[in-house]
Amino acid sequence: MEFEKAWLTYRRNKQLAVLWSTNSVYSNFQGTIAKNAVQELRIAAQEILGCSMIETQCQKEAGVLLLLDENHQVGKEGYEIYQEDGKLFITSGGEAGILYGVFHLARMLQCASKELELPVKKVPDSPLRMLNHWDNMDGSIERGYSGESFFFQKNEILVNDRTRAYARLAASVGINGVVINNVNVKERATWLIDEVFQKELKEMSDIFASYGIRLFLSLNFAAPMELGGLDHADPCSEDVKTWWKEKMKELYTRLPNLGGFLVKADSEGRPGPFTYGRTHADGANMLAEAVKPYDGLIIWRCFVYNCQQDWRDRKTDRARSGYDNFKPLDGQFFDNVILQVKNGPMDFQVREPISPLLGGMEHTNEMLEVQIAQEYTGQQRHVCYLIPMFKEILGFHTYCNKELDTVEDIVTGRTMGNHNCGMAAVANTGNDENWTGHDLAAANFYGFGRLSFDTSLSAEEIAQEWIYCTFGQDKEVLEKIEKILMMSWPAYEKYTSPLGIGWMVNPNYHYGPNVDGYEYDRWGTYHRADHLGMGVERGHEGTGYTQQYREPNASMYDNIETCPEELLLFFHYIPYTYPLKTGKTLIQHIYDTHFEGAEDVEEMATLWESLEAKIPSKVFQRVQKRLEHQKGHSKEWRDQINSYFYRKSMIPDEQNRKIY
Repeated sequence: MEFEKAWLTYRRNKQLAVLWSTNSVYSNFQGTIAKNAVQELRIAAQEILGCSMIETQCQKEAGVLLLLDENHQVGKEGYEIYQEDGKLFITSGGEAGILYGVFHLARMLQCASKELELPVKKVPDSPLRMLNHWDNMDGSIERGYSGESFFFQKNEILVNDRTRAYARLAASVGINGVVINNVNVKERATWLIDEVFQKELKEMSDIFASYGIRLFLSLNFAAPMELGGLDHADPCSEDVKTWWKEKMKELYTRLPNLGGFLVKADSEGRPGPFTYGRTHADGANMLAEAVKPYDGLIIWRCFVYNCQQDWRDRKTDRARSGYDNFKPLDGQFFDNVILQVKNGPMDFQVREPISPLLGGMEHTNEMLEVQIAQEYTGQQRHVCYLIPMFKEILGFHTYCNKELDTVEDIVTGRTMGNHNCGMAAVANTGNDENWTGHDLAAANFYGFGRLSFDTSLSAEEIAQEWIYCTFGQDKEVLEKIEKILMMSWPAYEKYTSPLGIGWMVNPNYHYGPNVDGYEYDRWGTYHRADHLGMGVERGHEGTGYTQQYREPNASMYDNIETCPEELLLFFHYIPYTYPLKTGKTLIQHIYDTHFEGAEDVEEMATLWESLEAKIPSKVFQRVQKRLEHQKGHSKEWRDQINSYFYRKSMIPDEQNRKIY
C-alpha cells in the first residue's frame, strides 16, 4: 500500500535565500545516524530551497557543519543551531542530537517567511519520549482506527520502506522509543522474545537505531510457562528468575539496541504476580534484574483492573485501584523500573482528573501515559485535537513538592532528579495511506512528539507548526485549520460527556452514544443517574477517592462548592436543579452544551468547506467525508443524551428546543 509523507511533505519556499556560503555539508562523525542526518539535510535543502547539497571532507569549504562534541553541554539529544562567518552550524553531544537539529532546521525552513530565528538551543525535556503501538501479529490493531498494522501481517514481521518512513516521522518530532506490539501479549506475540523472529527484529531495530529510536517489546509475564515449559511463572521462584536471565542474555546478544519491555500484568485477565501472592514490585524487579546487565528498562503499566464490582456496591471504586495497589509499594521498585501511569484514574475519557499516582509516588520512576488513538474521543472519525488536554495534564499541580510539583516536573525528572521517566502515547497510526485515517488526526501524532520534547510549547504553537509543515504557508489555511483544531476537543466534550462523567458509550468498541451501556457493568464505570440527579459520589461520604490526593487538592475535590465544575459529576452526585456558576441548572447545562457542541461541528465543517481551492483534492475530500460523518454523529449524541436526561428528570428545556 502506498503512503504519504505527512508533515515531511516539503514544499519550495521561494521567500528564503540560501542561508550558507556554499552548497556543501561537512560532518565529523560517521555512524548510521550521521548518514541519516546528512541525508535529511540534503532532502530538506533540495526540496525547500532548491539547493543541491554535496558532502565534503574539508571543514573549511563547508557551508553547513554538523559537529559532534561528546562534551557538549546540551547532552546527547540536545542541539544548537547558529550562524557564524556565513556558515551554519548544528552541534550536539550525540548523533541523535545532530539528527534532531537537522529536523529542527527543516521545520524552520518549512515555517519561515523570510529569515530563520537563530541561534537555537534545545535540550529535550522528557528523557523518554515513546509511542506504544497496540498492534497484533495477525495484522489487526487493538483500538486501531487507521487501517491494519504496518509492523505485522499474518503472524509475520514486516520490515520494508514503510518501516523507514515511519522512523523518519517519529524521529522528526523527537520520539526516541517505540513499542511495536500490543500490551495484551498472547498467542504468536509471546514468541517475539524467541529466536524465531530475531532476524526481522534485528533489521527493524537497526533501522530504528539509525534514527535515534530504541525498539521496545511488550512481553507476556507467563512466557516461562508458554515458551519455557515451566509449570508456573512465580517471580520469586529461582527457576523462573533463571529462565528470564537466560532468555534476556540470549535476546540481547541478538538485539543489542533493544530498549527493554512494556508489561501489562494482573490487568484485564493478563497474567501477573498476583497469581502467586506476589506484588507488582516482585514481578517488575525480577524482570528488571534480568535486563539490568544490558541497560534494559522494564516499563510496568499501572492499569489495574482487579477491582471488578457489583453495580449495587456503592463503595468499591475502580478509580481508586491504581493508587490502592501501587502507593504502598513506593520506593520498592528497582531503578530500571518505570511505572507507566495513565493520565487519569479510569481509561482515557474525554475529561478525567489527574491520576493521584502522579505526585503520590515520591520514590519511584514514573512515566505519563496518554492516548492519541482517540478510543473515547471519536476514533479518528471525529476531529479531536488532544494537545490542549495534554497541556492541562502537564500543568496540574500535585503539591508533592514546594516548587517542582506539576505533572510536567515529575515526568521530566525535575522533581526527583531521575532520568528513567518521560511520556508515552498509545499510537494512532496504521497502514492507511495518510497514516492516521483522519488527516487532521496526524496533528496528535506530531503534537505529542513535539510536546514531549519541548513541554514549553503551547497547543497553538504546535498546531501552527503542523499546519505549516503539512499544508504550506497560506495564511487562510493556517487560521481556519487552527480554529478547527483548537475548538475540536471542547466541542467533542460538549456533545458527549458532561462535566467529567464519561463512559456513556457502546460497550466493548466504545463508539457512539449509549448512556446506560456500562451502567450495570462489572467494570465500575457508572453515572448513577436517577430522576433527581446524577454523578458518582467519590467524596469522604462516598468512595473516599478524593482522599487519595494531596492537600489542598483533596479538600478542593471533596467539596461540591470548590470542585472544578468540569469534573463535578466525576466526583459528586448532583441534583438536576443544582445551580452552576453560570447560573444555569445542571440539567440546562446538559441541554445547552449538547446543542452547542453539534453547532460547533457545523462551524468546523463550514470552515473546512471554504478551503476547497487551497487543499489537495484527495486530502480535502477525505477530511470532508469525515466531517460530514461527525456532523451527523454529533447530532445523534446530542439527541440521545438530551432525551435520556429529559426522560429521567422530566424538566423541560428552557429554550423549548426539540428533545425527544
